[in-house]
Amino acid sequence: MQSAVILIDVEKGQINAVAQRLAELEGISEVFSTCGRYDLVAIARTRDFESLAQLVTERLMQVEGIHDTETLNAMQVHSRHDLETMFSLGW
Repeated sequence: MQSAVILIDVEKGQINAVAQRLAELEGISEVFSTCGRYDLVAIARTRDFESLAQLVTERLMQVEGIHDTETLNAMQVHSRHDLETMFSLGW
């Protein structure tokens, strides 16, 4: 599995609409609205790097209202949570 954190600047007044559209994209597991430098943070989880690249460079860029993004590609996951088990249980 390939994971990434995507930091997103959104056009004024578009945060909720963009967040909803992002949450519907295959490969985006969570979207958070935030205070600070970025308006939204999206967590991407894809089967491989090629799928992540397609998500970020093609599908994400088709979402109207996104001004700019910065993608942080995860090198290694450090977590006490077993994400695979959580998702299989429907959490």
